[in-house]
Amino acid sequence: MEAGFSENTLDVFECSILNFSIMQDFAMGANLTYENRINSILEDEFFPDYLEVVNESSQHNVPPNSETHFKVTIVSSAFKDVRRVPRHQLVYKALAELLSGSVHALALHTYTSEEWIKRGNNVPSSPHCMGGGVQN
Repeated sequence: MEAGFSENTLDVFECSILNFSIMQDFAMGANLTYENRINSILEDEFFPDYLEVVNESSQHNVPPNSETHFKVTIVSSAFKDVRRVPRHQLVYKALAELLSGSVHALALHTYTSEEWIKRGNNVPSSPHCMGGGVQN
């Protein structure tokens, strides 16, 4: 033990650092949209070659400025030799905490670089909403 410091002093110091970190995360998170948080988590988890997160909530019967419906297109080497359903499961696992909140729908388009090139680097179009009282 260092001179002048007791175990209790170090515990308080570590706790203060942890609380500061939590407050920093909270302050940053308070200004982040779900779209930005999804983007950040997927960037950190999959190191994608291409990532697009689109809030499609406005195309559905939800209040203005909602964050309930998202489309994610992600190209990553993490998906090499992984079939479509397990790829989606990897993404769901990475986003589990966010998906337990107000996110209602998540459309996933997961590709390897080779698959993405074969698609011509094109993001798939989303279908029009057919439910929830939306009128055309």
